[in-house]
Amino acid sequence: MVNTRFPGFGTPRSERWSMRRLNRPSPLWGSNGITFGPDKRLYVAQFLAGQISAVDATTGEVEVVVPANGPVQAPDDLAFGSDGSMYIADITPQRVWRRSPDGEFTLLSEEIRVPNGITCVGDRLFVNEMRPGGRVVELLPDTGEIVVLAEGLAMGNAMQQGPDGSLYYPHMMTGQVWRVSPDGGAPQEVADDVHEPVAVRFDHDGALVVLSRGVTGIVTRIDPDTGRRSTIETGVAGMDNAAFDRENRMLVSSYGSGGVTQVDALGTRAVVGRGLHGPFGVAADEAGRVYAGDHFRLADGDLVTGDLIQPVAGGACHGVAAGGGLVHITSMHGDVRTFDPATREVRMRVKDLAEPTGIAITETGLLVAETGAGRVIHIDEADAVTPIAELPHPVDVALDAEGRHYASDDSLGAVVRIEDGSVATLADGLDQPQGITTLDDTLYVVEVGTQRLVSIDLTTGETRTAATSLPVGLPPGLHREDPAPTLFPPARPRPFAGLTTTANGCLLLAANGEGTVQLLTPHDHTRLHHT
Repeated sequence: MVNTRFPGFGTPRSERWSMRRLNRPSPLWGSNGITFGPDKRLYVAQFLAGQISAVDATTGEVEVVVPANGPVQAPDDLAFGSDGSMYIADITPQRVWRRSPDGEFTLLSEEIRVPNGITCVGDRLFVNEMRPGGRVVELLPDTGEIVVLAEGLAMGNAMQQGPDGSLYYPHMMTGQVWRVSPDGGAPQEVADDVHEPVAVRFDHDGALVVLSRGVTGIVTRIDPDTGRRSTIETGVAGMDNAAFDRENRMLVSSYGSGGVTQVDALGTRAVVGRGLHGPFGVAADEAGRVYAGDHFRLADGDLVTGDLIQPVAGGACHGVAAGGGLVHITSMHGDVRTFDPATREVRMRVKDLAEPTGIAITETGLLVAETGAGRVIHIDEADAVTPIAELPHPVDVALDAEGRHYASDDSLGAVVRIEDGSVATLADGLDQPQGITTLDDTLYVVEVGTQRLVSIDLTTGETRTAATSLPVGLPPGLHREDPAPTLFPPARPRPFAGLTTTANGCLLLAANGEGTVQLLTPHDHTRLHHT
């Protein structure tokens, strides 16, 4: 069984540090559209990974069928035609593909905006758009012609033909379910006040099932004849889609935490375990509580037990810093927020930055790498922004014990020290340096290009290899370009392998190649306060 989402990583090694995972690797890098294929396996579209996997619903075994280095960039939903062809909604580049049974790809359309929900009815193909004012269309595969069936969708998503022959689909923004005939006519509202609907499905008995994308994982069943409803809370946060096996058991995917979960009124069973999408930034507060920026959520867990649990705040979470009872978060869409775990309140600090990534706490506020703007900024307690340095592409920031500022720049291939507005190179010749942190008189940097942890003496500038074969970045031989962050169409988060120091002298690494947080404990453990 595949136990990680990408093959090709080696075994981490270090002469100084002992390394262990705080959570299990994520076999699926997110899970979005799911459907059973002609071979009876469950096919999973993985928007974040840019790949499609097939899952044995009995054993949980995962096989990559459409790899991340192919023509499909961001598959969000998929369906099978009667001849075994796979149809794919490629959401970010706004394309619809056909993959023939022998594996040949054909681009069917680039004219459908933010394509998401996709379904086949016999030999006919239907797609809807996940945008305000979206459409339900029939796409003629042989010609690429589009026939509009419905307009004005308040963000469509997973849809299916019902027993009456109509196509049923959600309006995610308005909490409604609608239907329209595949042959045209006026759309009809089926249900309103449905909890955050993201997918509309029918089980084998003809019951209408609506999934919620909310944090409690509500499933609503609606009798299509009487309108009578029943709901259950599955606890699967951020559900995305559902499929029913031959025994009419419901399997759900989660854009929020990946995996595949069997759910019913009695509880849940993990078919493929959920996990982390990144992680990207990682931080630990004074009590040892671990926080990980995981794009759709801020994951938190206990450093001692190793648990990483469900979402607590925000979205598009990237960089994370924790201290003083607060957690500070950067969003790839330009925000800096402060989260209070005690009250669950979120304070917006700054908006409209250009791809802020790494973040650190200073005596007077926050230090942020504004990657897209090519600068490092300071945010004070009144949320005023002051630029303190210009760099080509800063990724992460850190402070040493004396309060001096540092930044990594993956374009320069360097780590720099920032003092009084001037920038001095501390180490260069690095291959994609990303996460940085300081411990005593040493700065550590994650060199993603070589999958190494490098130590830099803050006094002499001497560099050494501290660990090798880290599961960060993409595996050897796999390359891809991610577009600039946008909301419509949604874009994948830029890769970021964060690094931080714990209060007791350990390191935490965001091992985003496999979806784990790694705890690095020095072999000389005598000075640690606790284990």
